[in-house]
Amino acid sequence: MKFSSSKWLAYTFLVGLIPLLTRLLVWASTAQDVVNIASAADFVVFGLVLHVSIINETEHLPSRENDWKTIQNGMAIVFISIYSALYAVSVVGEKNSQLIDAYTILWVSVGVAATSTAISFIIIYRLSKRSAR
Repeated sequence: MKFSSSKWLAYTFLVGLIPLLTRLLVWASTAQDVVNIASAADFVVFGLVLHVSIINETEHLPSRENDWKTIQNGMAIVFISIYSALYAVSVVGEKNSQLIDAYTILWVSVGVAATSTAISFIIIYRLSKRSAR
């Protein structure tokens, strides 16, 4: 199966950014302090989309690459678990802002999403190189 990194970029990466881009649009078009410019949940959704995509893309690999596929799927599952925990903590923070520092959770989410983006681009690069052979 031929892999297209440009399709992945359009269908996965940009779709994953929709919550963040929508929030930016709403933030830009409302009065000051009505909507936060960013939310941990936006980055959680983005990361979840990336890792579910990785699991889906590696499913199409031939059996001779099972070891690499297992490592990538395992890593994706670990990140999905991290995103689930970040989401749960952010929900608790919405209810009790004294219990959870929303600013810290936001920046942790940004950091994890940046790591997920780097991992995704590395995997997509490998899949596109493999497909070109």
